[in-house]
Amino acid sequence: MMLDLNALLIFAKVVEANSFSAAARQLRVPVSTVSRRVAELEGQLGVRLLERSTRSLRLTDLGSEVLEHARRSVEISDAVAGIVSNRMTSVSGLLRVAALPSISDTLVAPLVGAFQAAHPNVRVQVLVTERHVDQVSEGIDIAFRFGPLRDSGLVARRVLTYRHRLVASPTYLGALPAPDAPRDLYDHRLLAFSLGKPDHRWTFIRAGHADRETITFQPHFTMNDYIGLATALLAGSGIGDLPPVVQPELLRDGRLVEVMPEWRFRTFDLSLVHLGHRQLSRPVRLFKDFAIERMPTLFPDLPT
Repeated sequence: MMLDLNALLIFAKVVEANSFSAAARQLRVPVSTVSRRVAELEGQLGVRLLERSTRSLRLTDLGSEVLEHARRSVEISDAVAGIVSNRMTSVSGLLRVAALPSISDTLVAPLVGAFQAAHPNVRVQVLVTERHVDQVSEGIDIAFRFGPLRDSGLVARRVLTYRHRLVASPTYLGALPAPDAPRDLYDHRLLAFSLGKPDHRWTFIRAGHADRETITFQPHFTMNDYIGLATALLAGSGIGDLPPVVQPELLRDGRLVEVMPEWRFRTFDLSLVHLGHRQLSRPVRLFKDFAIERMPTLFPDLPT
């Protein structure tokens, strides 16, 4: 039996509005049309979907089940209309993005570039900062963030999960015995991302085991920029941690190697964060969908 999609949509609208007349106003059709289409749907199904009275409507048990399918039909209809609209009309406007320095070079910049190639009339402003931004007061449309949300008015969509790796150059490791366990790191020059605190802490979990070990140390060299740390590590300055989204070619090419691969840092979730769905502009919706689709292809082999 092939159901009439329009009748399902009208039925869902009647239930949402709790009134035939209110649904008719929203749909901009006569009340008689709304009533007739719902009656035709009931006739086609051979069941009563709504119990009607002079003041209210009540769903029957079967009506509740049909409503779930009707709502899905509405969602599919809206999605198809959105796809067609996105293809048929040009998108313009301003998109404001906030991102951490560790992902600005190898993730955000190529992502924004590809997005603007597809939508050249969208202007993009990227704020690169380590601090927590207030998206409402600072006018940030979408932010790349790690960890849980602080604001219940925001929506987060996880897009990547990965862990940092402890790395060093082959030159550095060739001059000293390579560490086998976290405590062995005290015998080495350690480099760390830091905002200036004298002490630093690394916690490691042994792969396939419950073993956990934490070391606290004063780094030989700190910097609040992972690109700078990568340069120092390449120069043989010591051992340090790097996110896999920062110059991943360094490990692929063997210019840096992972140290103590059996002992690992915890994983991070990178999320796209934005205001509630109903407040999203079209450029923000398009960029969100674009990023969700493209980001995993930029980094297909992230360590977890």
